[in-house]
Amino acid sequence: MSSEIVVVPHTHWDREWYEPFQRFRLRLVALLDEVLDTMEREPRYHFTLDGQLACVDDYLEVRPENRDRVAALVESGRLAVGPWQILLDEFLCSGENIVRNLELGMDRADKLGGAMPVGYLPDMFGHTAQMPQILRKAGLLHACVYRGVPSSVTTDAFAWVAPDGTALRTQYLPAGGYGNGAHLFSDAEGLADRATAFVATMREWHGPEGPLLAMYGTDHSAPVRGLPEMVAAIGGRMDTLSGYIGVQSGDVAGLPRVVGELRSHARANILPGVISVRAHVKQAMGRAERMVERYAEPLATLWGAEWPRRFLDMAWWRLVDASGHDSVTGCGVDDTAQQVAARIAEAEHLGQAVRDMVTARLAAAVPSGGVLVVNPTPSARSGVVLLDVAGMDPLVDPSGAPVPAQPLEYAATLLLDQEMDPATALTFIHGTELYGQHITNWSVEDGTLTFTVARETPVVFDVDDLRGALDGVTRVRILAEPRRTVAALVQTPALGHTSVRPAPRSASTGASTGQPCAFGSDATPPPVRGDEEVLDNGLLRVAIAGDGTLTLVSGDGTTVTGAGRIVDGGDVGDTYNHAPPATDLVVSEPEAVEVELICSGPLVAAVDVRRAYRWPAAGDGIDGAEELPAAARTARTEEIVVTTRVELRAGEPYVRLNVEFDNRCADHRVRLHVPLPSKASQSYAEGQFAVVTRGLTAEAGCGETPLPTFPASSWVAAGGVAALLEHVTEYELVDEGAELALTLLRSVGYLSRNRNALRPEPAGPQLPTPAAQSRGVRSVSLALMPYQGSWEEVVPQAETFRHDLLVVPGTGARTLPLPSPATGLSVTGEGVVMTSLRTRDDRRELRLVALTPSDTEAVIEGAFTEARHADLRGRPGESVPVTDGVLRLPLGPWEIATIQLFNSR
Repeated sequence: MSSEIVVVPHTHWDREWYEPFQRFRLRLVALLDEVLDTMEREPRYHFTLDGQLACVDDYLEVRPENRDRVAALVESGRLAVGPWQILLDEFLCSGENIVRNLELGMDRADKLGGAMPVGYLPDMFGHTAQMPQILRKAGLLHACVYRGVPSSVTTDAFAWVAPDGTALRTQYLPAGGYGNGAHLFSDAEGLADRATAFVATMREWHGPEGPLLAMYGTDHSAPVRGLPEMVAAIGGRMDTLSGYIGVQSGDVAGLPRVVGELRSHARANILPGVISVRAHVKQAMGRAERMVERYAEPLATLWGAEWPRRFLDMAWWRLVDASGHDSVTGCGVDDTAQQVAARIAEAEHLGQAVRDMVTARLAAAVPSGGVLVVNPTPSARSGVVLLDVAGMDPLVDPSGAPVPAQPLEYAATLLLDQEMDPATALTFIHGTELYGQHITNWSVEDGTLTFTVARETPVVFDVDDLRGALDGVTRVRILAEPRRTVAALVQTPALGHTSVRPAPRSASTGASTGQPCAFGSDATPPPVRGDEEVLDNGLLRVAIAGDGTLTLVSGDGTTVTGAGRIVDGGDVGDTYNHAPPATDLVVSEPEAVEVELICSGPLVAAVDVRRAYRWPAAGDGIDGAEELPAAARTARTEEIVVTTRVELRAGEPYVRLNVEFDNRCADHRVRLHVPLPSKASQSYAEGQFAVVTRGLTAEAGCGETPLPTFPASSWVAAGGVAALLEHVTEYELVDEGAELALTLLRSVGYLSRNRNALRPEPAGPQLPTPAAQSRGVRSVSLALMPYQGSWEEVVPQAETFRHDLLVVPGTGARTLPLPSPATGLSVTGEGVVMTSLRTRDDRRELRLVALTPSDTEAVIEGAFTEARHADLRGRPGESVPVTDGVLRLPLGPWEIATIQLFNSR
């Protein structure tokens, strides 16, 4: 045959999907046993192991004796492994998670002989905008993709351009994706005709010259005996993917250019419904990533003792494992989703353990009764924190200045008052602990034994003395010291800590109990005032309407009317694609509304808005053996009460919302609607080191209905209002750009439906997933922020919303003074966001991104004397000048920068 075909045998290995991980692993071990045997028997055989090291790790955990066999084949260039640790979903994890995934995969592949130098992304449900920059900064010059490529690409290679301008040569897999050659060698008969047809098809994409890529493999496929001979029979050659792409020039001149994310439906399904299904898994992923990235690692770097490497490594292993494109997506069976959720929870627990270890070290210097407050953000800030403190005395900071405070709740002081045998009461005591507190005193008077307890400062007493005093005792009382929960406005240094404590009035500057101090001064914002109808903090006014929606008016006059409307509609789709029933019933008006004032200021004002709805109980049905989706929702309804906590804090230009309800319905989608101050033709959403601009539509082409539902990681903005988010959330601009709709819940009962009204073909097996109905109590927290200028105003506000100040009780002696505030590391600059700070090879490694379309400068201040650039694998680059502990780092638009900080030796 005149045209050379390069055959790349491979497997696409879904680590967990329609079966849980360990069941798939059993099949993986058998497959790789066969691959190794075949490759050792047939020297011409090459194999590409799906671009993820997880396949190797999962195999070698069962077959550790085969490590040298694997390494020998990798070193020979015949077995391609890596560069990823796992084939992720790019939109459902943080940008930092993507970097750690690549770092893990490449480092581990190096130990086996080297990673495949191709950013192989064969089956992700679309691709993030900054992936070309990420790959280039990890040393990779080529990408390879399948889904999401727009119709403007008519060749099998194009220049994929990141927002910062990085252009990467990208191999597109047309005409069948990663299985475009899977049919070629089904049998010997007709082989030549199939090869001829393949060449004709691929020449339309590749052009008249050069070798053609035939990806021979598919999901969980094994090698075929005799394949080298069949490849030779059609005049082709066998190679790895890197062997084919590696001979291509990295030059992108003359190639079609595609800028930004790849989310087109033109060439393949991108299955956008995975963004919103099993929302609790996305919530858990967001919490765990923040815990490790923004609390555990930075605090351990700046304030810890020995670097807890193994604990943090374990946390990252679990986060990366959970990021798989069939894992965090929630499009697997319930057993798979349960295992993914457990993995994410373990990552969060590991991060919490490291965080708590570091803060316990700091809290030991804070007197018992005082409170340590830690700032996880790299700029000084003031913020409202909730403190549990003893007594009624006002709060002071380390300088003795009063701290503005608002009492919220008083704890009970009488814990027990009951006639009983005192010997029974003694069984309640464990050391000095009684009823979860510590005994500080005891007395016997008039036949009553009275214990006084407190949260700290136990006393040592002789139990025999106590027993000797029990004659005639018939009653036992337990009294707790007075305690209260207060909101306090605390000033904190960048990535540092401060502390507060109750102080006798004589030790303070005259603050009265429970009253805020110095409101209206330069140091504090105006107070918050609130009742059942209006909350106002001087920056934002929130009015509660009769239907439970909100009118927001910012200080610049930007007005949002009718925000927070809850809309429930049917969803008879599956975990991959939303699909409304043919005759839908949409419920948006409550039957009853109640408003309860929770607190009225001056630091926090909050109301609970309770709205009662009648939602159809289900939308599913069975029609014969094919289990067709129902054409309408059921007439039977459930009463659902949606409680929205509306909270306004001093100094915040946004209103916090917590929406909670008990989901007792099935087959539906619940969205929160926000009318925009002005109609929008575009939205702006943050995600994975970028802010992406999107329109009101999505490109169609392959048959899948292109719903313009998109993911947003930490915020989305359009038409003068932004939603600040705690986790990746699906959104859509509806009503021709008049409203923003945020998906709170998508409740479905099948992994994939054979018939989905918005997708012509199955996305997987039709298996029931009852847990994907997400029944039970669901709670979502977010904030709404009107703005008048650019979305760039939103970036710093999203940082503070997502990263609460951390409060830790002091554990030092009561007589200790409050320690002075301490700064860790300061990072400032327009649009500059810190995404990581960790210890690496005895150096502090800081990662920043410029979330701005303009040039900017990061100003980094801290205890370091030298600095240097590094790539995303931590390999050192050029040094950066440091003057008196200050580094001024120019950044281009959307640039990701990694800087290593250290002291001269």
